[in-house]
Amino acid sequence: MDPTGPLTLFIGSFLASTLLPGGSEAMLLFAVHETPESAFLFWTVATLGNTLGGLSSWLIGWWLAKRFPGRGLKKAEQQKALARVAKFGSPAPLFSWLPVVGDPLCLAAGWSGVRILPALVYISIGKAVRYAVLLGVINGLQS
Repeated sequence: MDPTGPLTLFIGSFLASTLLPGGSEAMLLFAVHETPESAFLFWTVATLGNTLGGLSSWLIGWWLAKRFPGRGLKKAEQQKALARVAKFGSPAPLFSWLPVVGDPLCLAAGWSGVRILPALVYISIGKAVRYAVLLGVINGLQS
């Protein structure tokens, strides 16, 4: 598997946006550095992978709420994420790009009953903007 290819970037971006740790930003920057003419492709692939990873966390939260309705999310990050979802409502997953709190935020959105379509839209916007800003900053520094 090509370490700078779209499939590697997709897998890394997906895993980085689940409850597993990862560094999709570094992977994106490396891929764009190695093949700058494919920057838009890499931005798209990273956004898609990261969005689907966030959506998988949403699905886990949704499934847990259905499977174990009497139990709550107990961890401190999960409690903070639930509070954010309660405060912001459906747009809360827009902040899923944030380090540390983003993944629990997607889980809490699923648990709290944020519908899948708004969750998908807000997750994808947050992820896309984050990667676009990252690439814009790096491009500006290189100019």
